[in-house]
Amino acid sequence: MKTETLLAHLPAQSRKALLKNYQFAMTDTMRQAFSQSEQGIGAQFIPDVRELNILPQELSDPIADDPFSPLPFLVHRYHNRVLWKIAPTCAVYCRFCFRKEHIGRKGEHPQTVDIQAALAYIAAHPQIEEVILSGGDPMTLSAPRLAAFLLPLREIGHVQRIRLHTRVPVVAPDDVREDYLQVLRDSGKQLAFVIHVNHAAEFTAAADAVIARLQHEALLLSQSVLLKGVNDSVEILKSLTDALLVRRIRPYYLHHLDMARGTSHFRLSLDEGIALYQDLRALVSGIALPNYVVELPNGGGKTPVLQLNEVQRAALAAMGIV
Repeated sequence: MKTETLLAHLPAQSRKALLKNYQFAMTDTMRQAFSQSEQGIGAQFIPDVRELNILPQELSDPIADDPFSPLPFLVHRYHNRVLWKIAPTCAVYCRFCFRKEHIGRKGEHPQTVDIQAALAYIAAHPQIEEVILSGGDPMTLSAPRLAAFLLPLREIGHVQRIRLHTRVPVVAPDDVREDYLQVLRDSGKQLAFVIHVNHAAEFTAAADAVIARLQHEALLLSQSVLLKGVNDSVEILKSLTDALLVRRIRPYYLHHLDMARGTSHFRLSLDEGIALYQDLRALVSGIALPNYVVELPNGGGKTPVLQLNEVQRAALAAMGIV
């Protein structure tokens, strides 16, 4: 399906405004899935005029990365781990992304001085056991580029694990290269992939082949976002968790949507999300149930939605999550 066809529903002025502000990319794998009449695929990636409706409470940094960034590209929010934004690009651009203001054309590549500074920071903080690779999508990098970030970590003994947050194994399975995986092996660290997938229809035969390869390399987990018009029914959520378990991917996180700009048409209320989650709990095995979490204001981090207290609910409501 051609790009022109995918964007034909947009008035010319709206199309120009959307493409000026936010990147659009949809891989052939996802185009094929969408062409098979799966609307839950298209809504995630195809620009929508409703993105131009930006609410006053929506933010360019909705989870407050910046206050917890001791250095450019490095986020140290939690005691024993850091998140390293090593790539500014993605294979696909999700319309609900909480970093949509900072990726694609707006993104910046870490320079050698940035990489060296981050490595020095990690080495100087012995409590850091885990380095999370994010971006953008870290699997859009070349193997030599990845090596510049990872191979020096071999000399930092207190780093035990490398975790990659990625969509590539599902949305662009042909881009998972052996030389890239070899760099990960050469890091000498435990490996985990957290694969972002929101709908069971995203899985293809090519993705399944890649996932089978990765199972020999690393722990596989998932993260999903609860999205109106994509997966906001208990039947769709159950099919997703079933699809994950069949592939031996542990359902890990189900995120309540952050307050990213232009995303209100995707947003459910907390009570709607809780009702769906409670219905899902009644239908699936405990090992199939992801943690339903929401990011607290001002960088407060992920908190299980069912454990929110009145003060936390009020703080979330003040920022527009009700």
